[in-house]
Amino acid sequence: MKNKQKFIPIILGLLILATLTLTACTNTAAEITTDRSTAVVTSEEAAAIQSGEPVADEAVAEAETEDETTLAMVSEAQSLAVNANGLTDAEIEGLLYMREEEKLAHDVYVTLYELWGLQLFNNIADSELSHTNAVKALLDTYGIDDPATGAEVGVFTNPMLQSLYDELVAAGAKSLADALKVGAAIEEIDILDLQQNLTGMTNTDLRQVYENLLKGSENHLRAFTSTFARQTGETYAPQYLSQAVYNAILSESVQNNAPMQGNGGRGRRP
Repeated sequence: MKNKQKFIPIILGLLILATLTLTACTNTAAEITTDRSTAVVTSEEAAAIQSGEPVADEAVAEAETEDETTLAMVSEAQSLAVNANGLTDAEIEGLLYMREEEKLAHDVYVTLYELWGLQLFNNIADSELSHTNAVKALLDTYGIDDPATGAEVGVFTNPMLQSLYDELVAAGAKSLADALKVGAAIEEIDILDLQQNLTGMTNTDLRQVYENLLKGSENHLRAFTSTFARQTGETYAPQYLSQAVYNAILSESVQNNAPMQGNGGRGRRP
């Protein structure tokens, strides 16, 4: 009996140990179940991200926002359409227009010289030829197709310039005075157009050419208007420039690198 009493504490101790072990195993199983549940949620979030569904996780949302910002930046850069030589869409468009714009001035002046025989038209036409060739050189340098290749006098790819050429020649055919007014109008238009192209211009090659064309257009405007005054005894009134800007141009002397009958530019009508 005494021996049996001795074993009772031992048995009780074993029972308590077994109970504690069972409890620990149960808790561990619960933790494992919880971890698996969390893992399932993470997989669902990953699936939601791939499918484009909204996910509540803030870190994921931030990552998506960063991705969207990056894509927006790439899209903006691509919209500039910078080619291998670093020109934007606007710069390319300007060059293409300027190439035919210069040709328009040349073709109009050649035609008016044939009609009226005034040497001023012939001299400035030669200048326009050199300038349209200068723009062509830029097109070649930057690997841009020339819209004026093989085009005859009075023929243009740009429909607006084609219409403008026809209109100007018809107006200049009325009289010598009208022809001189046409020449002045071309130079006024060109001044406005070149000023617009130069706004924000960062490419040094294009800026140098455009600035020289602008000087030439101002010199040509002075030449046409002074000749108009001598031929008609009238004062020329600007057709596109403001009176203040026109007066400022007339008050300037002939600019360097753009002799009175040696350089010039055109411009699209405002």
